[in-house]
Amino acid sequence: MQLRNRIRTRWALAVLGSAVALVAGGVAPASATPSPVAAAGGRYVALGDSFTSAPLVPRQVHLKCGRSDVNYPSLTRTALGIREFTDVSCGGATTDDMWEPQSDTGNPAQLDALGPDTALVTIGIGGNDIGFGEIVIQCATPLHKPVPRDNPCEQRYTHTGTDELQRRIDATAPKVADVLKAVHKRAPHARVALVGYPVVIGPDTEGCRQSLRVADGDQPYLRRTLHSLDAMLHREADTHGALYVDTTAVSTGHDACRPFDERYVEGLFTRPVRPAFPVHPNANGERAMADAVLDTIRDGIR
Repeated sequence: MQLRNRIRTRWALAVLGSAVALVAGGVAPASATPSPVAAAGGRYVALGDSFTSAPLVPRQVHLKCGRSDVNYPSLTRTALGIREFTDVSCGGATTDDMWEPQSDTGNPAQLDALGPDTALVTIGIGGNDIGFGEIVIQCATPLHKPVPRDNPCEQRYTHTGTDELQRRIDATAPKVADVLKAVHKRAPHARVALVGYPVVIGPDTEGCRQSLRVADGDQPYLRRTLHSLDAMLHREADTHGALYVDTTAVSTGHDACRPFDERYVEGLFTRPVRPAFPVHPNANGERAMADAVLDTIRDGIR
């Protein structure tokens, strides 16, 4: 827990250093359409971490969790016409926080939001279990140093002959499985969707050097790592009776290395005109993720 708090503190300092400003504003929600969930009077519960909660994306409705009212769960709720909606997603959440309150945010144990009346559950979790914030801090080159051409970050995580990040992904798989089992137990009638992570690092080497300050040789390694994380989530969803929401297609070509106007995921340096947490989806990214969720749910109903 102390290590986790130190990582969070260092990550928060990195964010402050990027001088991101929280500004007022909003994004028009998707138009409502009838849905079987809404027609049945069911409740929608959203669980997840910061890729779900959308920190700094206006309008923020829970500052300590960094929760936006135009994150993908909120847009999904509007599009499906669901009246009963509970969003307990929270920045920094791990699989442990499904069962335990996040004392530093005041967020309750996320699984406590579920019940027999829950008809739809979306879950976005796993990134913090493998140390997403730590990885960004370790792999981003400090501003006072030139960005290397080799792969210092990959060497850091594989110097023992074992890929530490892959080991963490493998260790997270049974934790995700336990979350899915608990969701089914607490909400036995719910349709459950496990949401994957969007593309963060694209193929533009120079763009990634500038936007993320990631060394040339580390970019393929980190792409493979995120792909492996998503692949694990897909397997666990298939194994444990959940839909898997693949957000790769909707985010390809809109990663953090693209020009500012094309990004769905921000780099280390964001603009006040489109506020979002560094290396996280912006409002456009949350909308694209909502589209992927809606397509998956509707395909699952047909």
